[in-house]
Amino acid sequence: MSNKLTPTQHAILSHALAQTQGKVLWFPNTLKGGAKAKVIESLVSHGLISQKKREIAVTKAGYEALGLKPPVAEPRIVRTRETSKQATVINMLKRAEGSTIDQICEATGWQPHTVRGAMAGALKKKLGLDIQSTKESGSDRVYKIST
Repeated sequence: MSNKLTPTQHAILSHALAQTQGKVLWFPNTLKGGAKAKVIESLVSHGLISQKKREIAVTKAGYEALGLKPPVAEPRIVRTRETSKQATVINMLKRAEGSTIDQICEATGWQPHTVRGAMAGALKKKLGLDIQSTKESGSDRVYKIST
């Protein structure tokens, strides 16, 4: 396809990039039924959008057709057993000072009920860890893995 977009194609791509982070969710009201399907088919066949399952997104070529630079994908953090949230919790509980529910929530992004559930289920029942808790007057409850 030449760099020449139809006004309808331009409107669809521009809206997707300006309003929905590159997801094609909007079509002009004048575009109905078969005409809408033809425009989508044309954009896909020219590589300007990609359609995966029910999600339609603007491609690198779609950005370039509008004279824009495509965003650079940020590298994903690969989780391993050593860098999992469960490993983080275990390491926090192994510290000499132990850890509070709030500290674990901050480190993992979990809600307090999720932390308590993980300690009771995954750590105690499944892994068999002996988790002790202590509470001193005027301070938060501290949890530790006893060794």
